[in-house]
Amino acid sequence: MNRIVLIIIAGLFSQLAASQNALSEKYNLMPWPQEIQENNSKFKINEALTITILGDDSKERVHKAATTFLRRLSGRTGVFIDTGFPVESKNAAIKINFETVSDLTIHQNESYTLEIKNDEILIQAKTDVGALRALETLLQLTTHNTSEYYFPGVTIQDAPRFVWRGLMIDVARHFQPVGVIKRNLDAMASVKLNVFHWHLTDDQGFRVESKVYPKLHELASDGLYYTQAQIKDVVQYASNLGIRVIPEFDVPGHASAFLTAYPELGSKDGYKNNIERYAGVFDPTLNPIKEETYIFLKNLFTEIAPLFPDEYFHIGGDENAGKHWTENKEIQKFKKKHDLKTNHDLQTYFNIRLEKILKKLDKKLMGWDEIMTPTMPTTAVIHSWRGTNEGLKSSTLIEAAKKGYNTVLSNGYYIDRMLSVKHHYTVDPIGKAVLTKEERKRILGAETTMWSELVTPLTIDSRIWPRTAAIAERYWSAKEVNDVDNMFQRMSAVNLQLEELGITHIRNRDVILRNMAKGQDITSLITLSNICEPLKIYSRNEGGTEYKSFSPFTLFADACTADAKDALIFNKNASQFIDNKSNRSYGKISYYLEKWSRNHVSFTKISKNPIVQPLAALSKNLAEISKSLQRSLQTKKITQEEFSVCKNYITQLREPFADTELAIVDSLEKLLFFCEANYLTK
Repeated sequence: MNRIVLIIIAGLFSQLAASQNALSEKYNLMPWPQEIQENNSKFKINEALTITILGDDSKERVHKAATTFLRRLSGRTGVFIDTGFPVESKNAAIKINFETVSDLTIHQNESYTLEIKNDEILIQAKTDVGALRALETLLQLTTHNTSEYYFPGVTIQDAPRFVWRGLMIDVARHFQPVGVIKRNLDAMASVKLNVFHWHLTDDQGFRVESKVYPKLHELASDGLYYTQAQIKDVVQYASNLGIRVIPEFDVPGHASAFLTAYPELGSKDGYKNNIERYAGVFDPTLNPIKEETYIFLKNLFTEIAPLFPDEYFHIGGDENAGKHWTENKEIQKFKKKHDLKTNHDLQTYFNIRLEKILKKLDKKLMGWDEIMTPTMPTTAVIHSWRGTNEGLKSSTLIEAAKKGYNTVLSNGYYIDRMLSVKHHYTVDPIGKAVLTKEERKRILGAETTMWSELVTPLTIDSRIWPRTAAIAERYWSAKEVNDVDNMFQRMSAVNLQLEELGITHIRNRDVILRNMAKGQDITSLITLSNICEPLKIYSRNEGGTEYKSFSPFTLFADACTADAKDALIFNKNASQFIDNKSNRSYGKISYYLEKWSRNHVSFTKISKNPIVQPLAALSKNLAEISKSLQRSLQTKKITQEEFSVCKNYITQLREPFADTELAIVDSLEKLLFFCEANYLTK
C-alpha cells in the first residue's frame, strides 16, 4: 500500500514538473515562480483598469509601487488608463491585500499569491513587500495579440528560496552617481533582488561625506562622494522597493584613501599615502595596535551607522597580507606580547574590537571570508568570495555554515570577470552539499558582485544586466529551475523590459561606437561587437596597471558584452549542423557567414583613426575565412591549400585585439575541420 502511495505521489510531482516546464516555454517570467497553473481566463487591459490597496499601507510602499506599475503598464501597452493612482474601492479590477508592513530584515516574508481571472486580479501577501513582488510578476505577464493587451489567466503561489538576494556595486574604484544607483535599484526590484550592498571605500576613494572627519571626503574622494542627505535619499528609495542597504567600509586593508586623509592611522611611519589610480592590492593598512585607530573608527561608525537602518554593517576585511604590519617593529612586539602568531591573528584581534564597537551601535559585523579565523565569534556574518580561482578546493560558504556562521555567497557570481551568463546560472549557492536543517538556515543567500575597476556610469549597466536577472533566479527560484536554453529565452524578454526602467545596457553600446567612428556609419562596428567579448577574468587589465581610474572606458571592449548576441546564435547552430547536418542550422550559419563576408567592405568606408584601426585585421581576416567557409559549405569542396590558409586565419583570429576576443573562433575552427573531414579534395 505504501509503495502505491509513493508511486502516486512521485507521479503527481513528475506531472507538476512537466507542467511547469511547459509553462516556462510560454511565459517570460524571471525569476520563475515556485508554482504556476493556468486557469483559462483572460484579463483585458483597457482604460478602465483600477487598483485598490486593502492592507494598512503605512509606509506607502504599495501605493508607490502600484502607481509605478500603472505608469509602466501604460507605457508598455500604449493604453490610456483613466485612473493613474490606486483608488479606495472594493470594486477595483486589481485588488492588493496584505497583512503587515515589513521591517526589512532577513526574517521578512516575501511570499505572495496572484490569481488572474477574467474580470479581476487578486494579490494576497503576508507583507507589503510580498505585494511588491507580486506586482513585478504581474507586469512581466503582460502580453498581447493583434488587437489588445491582456494578462493571461494564471494562478501563482510564490516565495523566495533564499532570504538574502543581493547586488554589490563598488563605487570606490569608479564613482557612480545617485541616478545610476537608483536605476539599478529599480532593476533589482524588477527581478526580486532585496539587498543592495554598497561598497563605499577602497584604495581609490572614500565616497561618503563625514562631518566628524571631513578630510575623508575632502582629500580622499577627488570631490566624488555622496552627501549624507544623498545617502538617506538612496536608502529610502531602496526601502520603498523592499530593498535593504548594506554599507561596506573596507578595513583594515584597502585603506589608501583612508590614510591619504589621516596618515597618522597608518602602520608605516613616513609612508607617502595617495589615492590609488591603478587597480590591485596595496600595502597601506590601518594600524591595529594604536588606540587612536579604534577611537577614529568608533567615532566614524557612530556617525555613519544611523544613515543605514539595516542591522548589518560590512567591514570588508579582505586581501590584507599585512606587509606594513610585518615591517613595523612595534606591531611585532604587540603580536608577541599578545600571543598573536600571524597577521591573520592580529587582524582577528582588530575585527573583534570592531565587532564590539558595532554591537554598541546595534549592528552585526559582516566581512569577506578572510575574517573567518578560529577565534572569530560566530555572531559575524561570513561573505564567501574565494574559491578554486583563489587556490581553494571550493568556496568557503559551506565551511562557514558548518562552523556556525551565518553566511552569504558571492563566489561564482563575480560578474566583473566578464564570464557568460551560462557560467553564473549553473552555479548553485548550495550545490550538492549535505547540510543539517540548522546549517541550511545559516546560508542566508548570495550576492552578485560588480567591482568597478573597469566600469563607468556609461558602461556599468551593460556589465550588470541582463546577466544579473538570470542570476537572481538562482537566488529566488527552486534549485530544479536550471534549463539554460529556457533561461536564455526568458532573459531575452526581460532584457528589453529593463530599458523601461532607465537601464542603459543596450543603448550605450551605440553611444560608444559612434564616438569611435566620429559620426560615421557604425553598422560594421555593431556587427563586430555582436561577435566579440571583452577579455575575461581580469586579463583585460592584467596586474591592474594597464588602466588608471581616469583612463578612457569608451573603447571597443567597452561596447562589447559578456554574451555576444550573434555569437550565441552562431555557435549553437554550428554545433547542431556539425552534429546532424541540419538544414535549418545550415541556413543560420550561411546567413552569418555571408554577413561577415561583406562586413569588411562597410568597415573600410570608415575613415580610420587610432581607436578604430586596431579592428582592421580582425575585420579583414573574419571576412576572408567567412568567404572560404561559405564557399566550401556550398560547394562541398575544400582544397588542402584553402584549408591551410583558413587555419592561418584561425590562428590570427585567436589573438586578443583591442582588449576583446572573437567569441565565434572555436565554431569557425570546428566548421573548418568539418569541411576537411567531409569535403577535402585531393
